[in-house]
Amino acid sequence: MIRVALSGATGNVGRALAAAVEASEDLELVGRAAPSLGVSLIELLQNGADVAVDFTVPDAAGAACETAIDAGVPLVLGTTGLAPDELARHGDHFAGRGIQLLHAANFAIGAVLMMRFAEQAAARMDGCEIIELHADTKRDAPSGTSRATAERVGGDPPIHSVRLPGLVAHQEVIFGAQGQTLTIRHDTTSREAFVPGILLAVRRIRSLPPGLTVGLEALL
Repeated sequence: MIRVALSGATGNVGRALAAAVEASEDLELVGRAAPSLGVSLIELLQNGADVAVDFTVPDAAGAACETAIDAGVPLVLGTTGLAPDELARHGDHFAGRGIQLLHAANFAIGAVLMMRFAEQAAARMDGCEIIELHADTKRDAPSGTSRATAERVGGDPPIHSVRLPGLVAHQEVIFGAQGQTLTIRHDTTSREAFVPGILLAVRRIRSLPPGLTVGLEALL
């Protein structure tokens, strides 16, 4: 049985994930942390956990990393918006303690495939631009997924961010070449799309080397 501590439990992803953990025979939810619940991740990890999961906001994610490091607990980090140097610094601290930190810009399997296909297309097409669309409640822009895609495509493609009510998470990677265009699009219509990837990470994070691993594809 893998004991899971969930930080950001009252968010859209957190609620979907909590239900999935409770429904899993090999996982146990040891507690939910969120400011609105009056419960901190520190308290949960003091009660014992095998893996911590954080889906909060950029300002809180750094504290979650340090809390997991102090407790010696691997962390699945789904919060985006952290600066690369900050994420790398946390990764070094995890490595120093001999524990794992997995960060993924997107845990939806379709989004991982979208980025892989975009990387392949970039080698054959002349230009690229990215349009990412999210709910107006999303704090960071551009999204972590679009920045990760741009890095894999190379060439610093422009990113256009849209924030509107009614959206969940969507991204188009548009390529152009002489006489043709190619669009690779992924649509998330429900936060449940992230759950299988997160559960995979929870179950297999301890198989990763200590320190920072970036991307769900490391486990696929």
